[in-house]
Amino acid sequence: MIVKTILEHVKNQFETDTTGHDWFHIERVYKMACHLQAKEGGDLEIIQLAALLHDISDHKMNGGKLNEGGNVALLLLLENGYEEKKAKIVANIVDGVSFKGALVKDQQISIEGKIVQDADRLDAIGAMGIARAFAFGGSKNRPIYEPSVLPELHDDFKKYATAKSHTINHFYEKLLLLKDRLHTNTAQVIGLNRHQIMEAFLVQFYDEWNLKNLD
Repeated sequence: MIVKTILEHVKNQFETDTTGHDWFHIERVYKMACHLQAKEGGDLEIIQLAALLHDISDHKMNGGKLNEGGNVALLLLLENGYEEKKAKIVANIVDGVSFKGALVKDQQISIEGKIVQDADRLDAIGAMGIARAFAFGGSKNRPIYEPSVLPELHDDFKKYATAKSHTINHFYEKLLLLKDRLHTNTAQVIGLNRHQIMEAFLVQFYDEWNLKNLD
Protein backbone atom coordinates (compact mmCIF):
# COMPACT_ATOMS: atom_id res chain seq x y z
CA MET A 1 0.00 0.00 0.00
CA ILE A 2 2.74 2.47 0.95
CA VAL A 3 4.61 1.81 -2.31
CA LYS A 4 1.50 2.54 -4.36
CA THR A 5 0.80 5.72 -2.37
CA ILE A 6 4.33 7.04 -2.83
CA LEU A 7 4.33 6.06 -6.50
CA GLU A 8 1.22 8.12 -7.18
CA HIS A 9 2.63 11.10 -5.26
CA VAL A 10 5.93 11.02 -7.14
CA LYS A 11 4.23 10.53 -10.50
CA ASN A 12 2.06 13.59 -9.93
CA GLN A 13 5.07 15.67 -8.89
CA PHE A 14 7.37 14.74 -11.76
CA GLU A 15 5.18 14.01 -14.78
CA THR A 16 5.72 17.49 -16.31
CA ASP A 17 9.49 17.67 -15.75
CA THR A 18 11.57 18.39 -18.89
CA THR A 19 15.09 18.15 -17.46
CA GLY A 20 15.52 14.40 -17.92
CA HIS A 21 14.47 13.78 -14.30
CA ASP A 22 10.82 13.22 -15.15
CA TRP A 23 8.45 10.48 -14.03
CA PHE A 24 9.63 8.17 -16.80
CA HIS A 25 13.19 8.41 -15.46
CA ILE A 26 11.97 7.55 -11.97
CA GLU A 27 9.87 4.71 -13.33
CA ARG A 28 12.88 3.26 -15.17
CA VAL A 29 15.01 3.50 -12.02
CA TYR A 30 12.22 1.83 -10.03
CA LYS A 31 11.93 -1.04 -12.52
CA MET A 32 15.71 -1.45 -12.80
CA ALA A 33 16.03 -1.48 -9.01
CA CYS A 34 13.40 -4.24 -8.84
CA HIS A 35 15.33 -6.19 -11.48
CA LEU A 36 18.59 -5.82 -9.58
CA GLN A 37 16.91 -6.83 -6.31
CA ALA A 38 15.65 -10.04 -7.92
CA LYS A 39 19.26 -10.90 -8.82
CA GLU A 40 21.15 -9.46 -5.85
CA GLY A 41 18.73 -9.60 -2.89
CA GLY A 42 17.88 -6.93 -0.33
CA ASP A 43 14.61 -5.64 1.15
CA LEU A 44 12.30 -5.10 -1.82
CA GLU A 45 10.01 -2.55 -0.16
CA ILE A 46 12.93 -0.40 1.03
CA ILE A 47 14.44 -0.53 -2.45
CA GLN A 48 11.14 0.34 -4.14
CA LEU A 49 10.51 3.34 -1.88
CA ALA A 50 14.06 4.65 -2.15
CA ALA A 51 13.99 4.30 -5.93
CA LEU A 52 10.70 6.19 -6.16
CA LEU A 53 11.96 8.94 -3.84
CA HIS A 54 15.57 9.24 -4.99
CA ASP A 55 14.94 12.55 -6.80
CA ILE A 56 12.23 13.90 -4.47
CA SER A 57 14.27 17.04 -3.74
CA ASP A 58 17.42 16.86 -5.82
CA HIS A 59 19.67 19.94 -5.87
CA LYS A 60 19.39 20.13 -9.65
CA MET A 61 15.66 20.82 -9.43
CA ASN A 62 15.09 22.39 -6.00
CA GLY A 63 16.97 25.63 -6.48
CA GLY A 64 20.37 24.32 -5.46
CA LYS A 65 19.61 23.10 -1.93
CA LEU A 66 22.07 20.32 -1.14
CA ASN A 67 21.28 17.19 0.89
CA GLU A 68 17.57 17.94 1.26
CA GLY A 69 16.13 14.81 -0.36
CA GLY A 70 16.39 12.60 2.71
CA ASN A 71 14.46 15.00 4.92
CA VAL A 72 11.70 15.44 2.34
CA ALA A 73 11.48 11.68 1.81
CA LEU A 74 11.34 11.04 5.57
CA LEU A 75 8.53 13.52 6.15
CA LEU A 76 6.52 12.18 3.23
CA LEU A 77 6.82 8.60 4.45
CA LEU A 78 5.89 9.50 8.03
CA GLU A 79 2.92 11.55 6.85
CA ASN A 80 1.66 8.45 5.10
CA GLY A 81 1.98 6.28 8.19
CA TYR A 82 5.20 4.44 7.37
CA GLU A 83 7.22 2.98 10.24
CA GLU A 84 9.81 5.53 11.45
CA LYS A 85 12.72 3.09 11.61
CA LYS A 86 12.20 1.99 8.01
CA ALA A 87 11.49 5.55 6.86
CA LYS A 88 14.89 6.62 8.20
CA ILE A 89 16.57 3.80 6.28
CA VAL A 90 14.90 4.97 3.06
CA ALA A 91 15.85 8.59 3.80
CA ASN A 92 19.51 7.64 4.30
CA ILE A 93 19.55 5.88 0.95
CA VAL A 94 17.97 8.89 -0.76
CA ASP A 95 20.62 11.20 0.74
CA GLY A 96 23.43 9.07 -0.61
CA VAL A 97 22.15 8.17 -4.08
CA SER A 98 23.31 11.15 -6.13
CA PHE A 99 26.77 11.49 -7.67
CA LYS A 100 28.62 14.16 -5.71
CA GLY A 101 31.81 14.62 -7.71
CA ALA A 102 34.42 12.54 -9.49
CA LEU A 103 36.74 12.53 -6.47
CA VAL A 104 34.02 12.19 -3.81
CA LYS A 105 33.56 8.69 -2.42
CA ASP A 106 30.17 6.99 -2.52
CA GLN A 107 28.27 6.75 0.77
CA GLN A 108 26.05 3.73 0.18
CA ILE A 109 26.84 0.79 2.47
CA SER A 110 23.74 -1.43 2.49
CA ILE A 111 22.78 -3.70 -0.39
CA GLU A 112 19.52 -1.73 -0.71
CA GLY A 113 21.41 1.56 -1.12
CA LYS A 114 23.85 0.07 -3.59
CA ILE A 115 21.02 -1.32 -5.71
CA VAL A 116 19.13 1.98 -5.87
CA GLN A 117 22.32 3.88 -6.67
CA ASP A 118 23.21 1.36 -9.39
CA ALA A 119 19.73 1.65 -10.91
CA ASP A 120 19.96 5.43 -11.01
CA ARG A 121 23.44 5.34 -12.51
CA LEU A 122 22.45 2.88 -15.20
CA ASP A 123 19.79 5.35 -16.35
CA ALA A 124 22.50 8.03 -16.57
CA ILE A 125 24.57 6.12 -19.12
CA GLY A 126 24.05 4.47 -22.49
CA ALA A 127 21.65 5.84 -25.09
CA MET A 128 19.22 6.98 -22.41
CA GLY A 129 22.00 8.73 -20.54
CA ILE A 130 23.09 10.57 -23.68
CA ALA A 131 19.54 11.76 -24.31
CA ARG A 132 19.09 12.85 -20.70
CA ALA A 133 22.42 14.68 -20.59
CA PHE A 134 21.49 16.93 -23.50
CA ALA A 135 17.94 17.40 -22.24
CA PHE A 136 19.31 18.62 -18.91
CA GLY A 137 21.96 20.80 -20.52
CA GLY A 138 19.36 22.45 -22.73
CA SER A 139 17.07 23.06 -19.77
CA LYS A 140 19.94 24.93 -18.07
CA ASN A 141 20.92 26.88 -21.21
CA ARG A 142 24.29 25.14 -21.39
CA PRO A 143 26.24 24.86 -24.65
CA ILE A 144 26.54 21.47 -26.30
CA TYR A 145 30.33 21.78 -26.53
CA GLU A 146 33.04 24.39 -26.07
CA PRO A 147 36.41 22.90 -27.11
CA SER A 148 38.43 25.40 -25.08
CA VAL A 149 36.69 24.51 -21.79
CA LEU A 150 38.22 21.36 -20.34
CA PRO A 151 36.50 18.98 -17.89
CA GLU A 152 37.18 19.23 -14.15
CA LEU A 153 37.24 16.36 -11.67
CA HIS A 154 35.53 17.81 -8.61
CA ASP A 155 36.58 16.89 -5.08
CA ASP A 156 33.68 18.62 -3.35
CA PHE A 157 29.90 18.21 -3.71
CA LYS A 158 29.21 21.94 -3.67
CA LYS A 159 31.79 22.59 -6.40
CA TYR A 160 30.29 19.83 -8.51
CA ALA A 161 26.70 20.96 -7.92
CA THR A 162 27.42 24.59 -8.83
CA ALA A 163 29.65 23.93 -11.85
CA LYS A 164 28.23 25.18 -15.15
CA SER A 165 30.10 23.58 -17.98
CA HIS A 166 29.04 22.37 -21.43
CA THR A 167 27.30 19.04 -21.84
CA ILE A 168 30.18 17.15 -23.45
CA ASN A 169 32.24 17.84 -20.33
CA HIS A 170 29.53 16.09 -18.30
CA PHE A 171 30.57 12.83 -19.92
CA TYR A 172 34.10 13.16 -18.55
CA GLU A 173 33.11 14.66 -15.21
CA LYS A 174 30.51 11.99 -14.45
CA LEU A 175 29.00 9.68 -17.05
CA LEU A 176 32.15 7.88 -18.22
CA LEU A 177 33.17 7.33 -14.60
CA LEU A 178 30.01 5.50 -13.59
CA LYS A 179 30.92 2.12 -15.10
CA ASP A 180 33.62 1.68 -12.47
CA ARG A 181 31.39 2.93 -9.65
CA LEU A 182 28.62 0.37 -10.02
CA HIS A 183 28.37 -1.92 -7.00
CA THR A 184 26.50 -5.07 -8.01
CA ASN A 185 27.61 -7.71 -10.49
CA THR A 186 24.31 -7.48 -12.35
CA ALA A 187 24.62 -3.72 -12.83
CA GLN A 188 28.25 -4.00 -13.89
CA VAL A 189 27.34 -6.30 -16.78
CA ILE A 190 24.59 -3.93 -17.96
CA GLY A 191 26.80 -0.90 -17.40
CA LEU A 192 29.65 -2.14 -19.58
CA ASN A 193 27.44 -2.23 -22.68
CA ARG A 194 25.98 1.20 -21.94
CA HIS A 195 29.46 2.62 -21.33
CA GLN A 196 30.60 1.40 -24.75
CA ILE A 197 27.60 3.09 -26.37
CA MET A 198 28.72 6.43 -24.90
CA GLU A 199 32.30 5.93 -26.03
CA ALA A 200 31.12 5.22 -29.59
CA PHE A 201 28.87 8.29 -29.50
CA LEU A 202 31.75 10.55 -28.48
CA VAL A 203 33.98 9.24 -31.28
CA GLN A 204 31.22 9.99 -33.79
CA PHE A 205 30.49 13.37 -32.18
CA TYR A 206 34.10 14.55 -32.53
CA ASP A 207 34.28 13.27 -36.12
CA GLU A 208 31.19 15.28 -37.05
CA TRP A 209 32.30 18.34 -35.06
CA ASN A 210 35.67 18.36 -36.83
CA LEU A 211 34.26 17.29 -40.21
CA LYS A 212 36.34 14.12 -40.32
CA ASN A 213 35.74 10.96 -42.37
CA LEU A 214 33.58 12.74 -44.94
CA ASP A 215 34.62 10.60 -47.89
